[in-house]
Amino acid sequence: MTPPASPRLLEHPAREEILLESVLHALSDAVRLRIVRELAAAETALSCSHFVLPVTKSTTTHHFRVLREAGVIRQDYQGTAKLNGLRREDLDALFPGLLDTVLAAAEAQSARAEGAPAGRLTATASD
Repeated sequence: MTPPASPRLLEHPAREEILLESVLHALSDAVRLRIVRELAAAETALSCSHFVLPVTKSTTTHHFRVLREAGVIRQDYQGTAKLNGLRREDLDALFPGLLDTVLAAAEAQSARAEGAPAGRLTATASD
């Protein structure tokens, strides 16, 4: 892991340190998957306060830490806010198609739960 240079910098695994097992574990929790889905939809870094999650603040902090330590997200301080960004480039380079597949499956599952059609979930070779 990259060591923090100051107390305001957080440790993140380098790209080559990200393990498939850790990523899959991080994505296996419904709350963490919800966070990742929101980050993917936003396509920009979001503050922790942006997320309205059905868990306590300490549990929310735990979920963000699991995602960061697995290499799924990057957290950086901007003033007093902690911004969270999806490490899509790193994940796509290491595990091509994994993130898109997981996000599409989560969308389909959510649509099934709501009783709505899932919409277009995957790209074809002609896209």
